[in-house]
Amino acid sequence: MDYRGLIARAMEVKQSAYAPYSHFRVGAALLTKNGKIFTGCNVENVSYSATNCAERTAVYKAISEGEREFAAIAVNGDNDDYLPPCGVCRQVLAEFCDMETFEVILANNEEDYQIVTLDRLLPGAFSVDNLKSGDAF
Repeated sequence: MDYRGLIARAMEVKQSAYAPYSHFRVGAALLTKNGKIFTGCNVENVSYSATNCAERTAVYKAISEGEREFAAIAVNGDNDDYLPPCGVCRQVLAEFCDMETFEVILANNEEDYQIVTLDRLLPGAFSVDNLKSGDAF
């Protein structure tokens, strides 16, 4: 699949990032299985734990619009190397995406990127299968 348009959207939304503390902007573009794209950027907070990553921003926007089936996400950051999602973002993606087929595009730009599946980024992910019926409630 040609992901250049998705990467371009991630690079574009990165410009909207609110990163006054780290000065490290990240943009993400999430592709639904029906072809819609939801973008997100990182939004920092002086209380660092209240910061939200670009990937989660895109996922939460999509979920809030009723989307539940995703095909891929492109991630672009202010660095000179491929930027994988953090652990929390990986776990959020695992909640909604098929681990073996969901593609994560780690993009420096539209011509320089790598594609990995979510299961490679988060082997042994915690899932609903780890919960025993009735034990969690």
